[in-house]
Amino acid sequence: MKSNKVYIINLMITIILLFNVIFLPSSLATDYYADLEIVVDNSGFVTINGVTNQPDLLAESTEVYTSKKQSFWLFNITKNIVFSDFVFTLTLPKNSEISYVKSSGSVIIGEELGSLVVKGFGENESLSLLVQYKTEKTIEEEGIFGFDFFTIMLLVFIIVLIILFFIVLFFIDKKKNPTPVEKTEDDKEINLRGLNDRQKKIVKLLIESKRALTQTEIQQEIDIPKAAVSRNIRGLELKGLIEKEQIGMSNLIRLKNP
Repeated sequence: MKSNKVYIINLMITIILLFNVIFLPSSLATDYYADLEIVVDNSGFVTINGVTNQPDLLAESTEVYTSKKQSFWLFNITKNIVFSDFVFTLTLPKNSEISYVKSSGSVIIGEELGSLVVKGFGENESLSLLVQYKTEKTIEEEGIFGFDFFTIMLLVFIIVLIILFFIVLFFIDKKKNPTPVEKTEDDKEINLRGLNDRQKKIVKLLIESKRALTQTEIQQEIDIPKAAVSRNIRGLELKGLIEKEQIGMSNLIRLKNP
């Protein structure tokens, strides 16, 4: 009889222990939930607003959930506790490109107002969201052709200095080597710049002769081939320095009045 009582007592203790192990934890466990709006800015700062009974999820301008390696950003929010249900909307910076997404529950990637948006939801599982993305730098951030503002200004300064250097050299050369001119008998100047040696000799000969000359006379005076005389006279005509008049079988060459 005594052994039966002991058996019954032990059986009751065992049942109570089993009840505590099986039913008590679930009855005492917190029923976590979350409905979150997550926004990430260009600098990797994260702001999380919404409704949740997991208070450490909510944050404003924190860098806890983001990291950067080279040109890629990684957003990582992981809570190793079971949520009865969760809903989230992650808004990335404008001009972002997503290269990798891993999440508990289900996710949908879309676009709103020029920004990529990752939406997700789940039930009776932990909350986990990993997103690897890359942002395109604006002109203000990256500069022109990949150079920052300081580099651009330095390049502009160097270019201006080079231009000024060549301008100064031009005026120094012009001062040292003034435009070659010849004066006629009435003191009118003829610019000889751009003329070759033979053309200069023809012009000087016409000035010194103080009269019109035939091509034969010019050829004899400066002692150059007939074809060269014709070619250089044609060049002086095109430059507007001389004029040619045909008289009989001969061409009469004279300086053109300025």
